[in-house]
Amino acid sequence: AADQGDVGAQFSLAQMYESGEGVIQDNKEAAKWYHLAADQGHARAQYKLGTIYDEGIGIIQDFEEAAKWYRKAGDQGDVSSQYLLGAKYNEGIGVLQDHEESAKWYQMAGDQGDARAQYNLGWMHANGKGTAQDFKEAIKWYTESAQQGNVNAQYNLGNLYLRGQGAAQNDKLAFSWFIKAAEQGDAPAQYNLGRMYILGKGDDKNFLEA
Repeated sequence: AADQGDVGAQFSLAQMYESGEGVIQDNKEAAKWYHLAADQGHARAQYKLGTIYDEGIGIIQDFEEAAKWYRKAGDQGDVSSQYLLGAKYNEGIGVLQDHEESAKWYQMAGDQGDARAQYNLGWMHANGKGTAQDFKEAIKWYTESAQQGNVNAQYNLGNLYLRGQGAAQNDKLAFSWFIKAAEQGDAPAQYNLGRMYILGKGDDKNFLEA
């Protein structure tokens, strides 16, 4: 079926060569079939081809080619590609560094619920990178990411509430987000919780808990 141009078969065959399911594992064959499917506009194949070029698996590593295929997939709404393209523009890998372009792709992925993109958008709004500094927007994006369990978003959200940036100062909310991050092993959040217990901020004073 793949030899006759069936794009779904080409993509599935590529996956089987990549994983060694039903065939001997072969990264070059996987790359070949992903390329054929990607050339026909298959978004997930385009994403996979981008990752293959990024990592140089079965093909010569080429960051510009990776970005090209991420863009094709991202334009079709592939959320992983949108996030990775945002990261490439943020770091200037395979493309010219462009924080505004980075924020644009992160927003596309963030709108689709990608927690990593939402965290990065929050950070960009908090720091005025690629967008105007806006702590309210930072809180919005950090919250969406933090609710999905992103530990960095939870910690940063706690800090914004602690400082009263983007929202009214709120020790209880800061405390609640620091706890979530601390329970995931985040050392700065654990330290901040200790300080809050000593000062009786967000909860009663408790030196044992501190």
